[in-house]
Amino acid sequence: MRILIVNKFLYPNGGSETYIFGLGRGLQALGHEVQYFGMEHEGRIVSNRVQSYTEDIEFHGAGMAQKLTYPAKIIYSKEARRKIRPVLEDFQPDAVHLNNINFQITPSVIDEIRAWNPACRIVYTAHDAQWVCPCHMLRIPSTGEFCTRCIDGAYINCMKNRCIHNSRARSIFGTMEAEFYKKRGTYRLVDTIICPSEFMNRMLSHNPQLKGRTVTLHNFYENKGALQDNSGAEKELLDRGISKRGYVLYFGRFSREKGVHTLLQVCRDNPEIPFVFAGRGELEDEVNALSGANVINMGFCSGGGMQQLIRNAAFTVLPSEWGENCPYSVMESQMNGTPVVGTAIGGIPELIEDGTTGLLCRPFDPAALTDRIRALWYNKNLQRELQANCARSAEGRGAVHYDTLEEYCGKMLKIYRG
Repeated sequence: MRILIVNKFLYPNGGSETYIFGLGRGLQALGHEVQYFGMEHEGRIVSNRVQSYTEDIEFHGAGMAQKLTYPAKIIYSKEARRKIRPVLEDFQPDAVHLNNINFQITPSVIDEIRAWNPACRIVYTAHDAQWVCPCHMLRIPSTGEFCTRCIDGAYINCMKNRCIHNSRARSIFGTMEAEFYKKRGTYRLVDTIICPSEFMNRMLSHNPQLKGRTVTLHNFYENKGALQDNSGAEKELLDRGISKRGYVLYFGRFSREKGVHTLLQVCRDNPEIPFVFAGRGELEDEVNALSGANVINMGFCSGGGMQQLIRNAAFTVLPSEWGENCPYSVMESQMNGTPVVGTAIGGIPELIEDGTTGLLCRPFDPAALTDRIRALWYNKNLQRELQANCARSAEGRGAVHYDTLEEYCGKMLKIYRG
């Protein structure tokens, strides 16, 4: 088959990019042809044969002239619709797989795919709740509240609560975009919507344009093979007196929706427990402010160095306070033999078997998070039991099973073929 993968970012940027690059490799390994369409960027690592991409739109730090053109571009991109056409005509895909497209690429490409070939299969993976929540996060930024007010189509709530970056202007544009595609019925043109969690399936099924065409398919876990640590991460921790299984690890984005501010409060209240952070984000200064006490910030890590940090942790923690979908951080922890303390929100409870591969606690509750962290930190027998359970799952004989890349691609090919 020939599959065109569409995503706004064509360089490593987050979970959706981890997904599309892995999926592309898996499909190619099975003998299928894969090309990509999205924004041009100096870091782009995938391509299409005719080298047709949209302009790179950067919302942060843009000049006034650029900002004036954004409303038209982020709601319905004529450029994206125009530039995907030569890719379609040259590649002749059997299926187009849409991923993270709203705002920069926009669903205008759906119209063009249908205009080019009404028989071409269109599949969408819902990496977030964008198609029922204009801010995509099911969260009100000013209060941190988990919110589902828009999922039945009452998108005016996005504007009322300034849900996009707590900005009235951006929230107005987001509301306009949601109403625009609701009235056009654009999402009805998509054949199948892949939901990486039952939670996301429930959220999206509130939309009558999507209900009945959603399929739950948890993300795959791509085995990266033998561990090779060339980052010096383990040595750096040993130099600081922290041994294997001697710390609690948080890795990912340093942001409020990830619950990092709540976790930092737990760090302050438990100075005897060593916490290691790996990542970057807007709360980096707050993380660094605690460094030197019981907090070590390793910064952004990847590859073997990141795997080593995960495998050597007593357990990892994911204190999220938003509608997480199918977080790779939970999967990667468990498949490296490390249990997870996570909040019972979004799709997280689908991945953690409480008391077997990790512990669950209430979100938005520092006391509850502290209780679970302390319960596991001070019970070494329970730690070893949960670590062993995760190790067995990684070997394919435990409580948790995630599709291998090959298994996942096999399921996707059936969906592509309809």
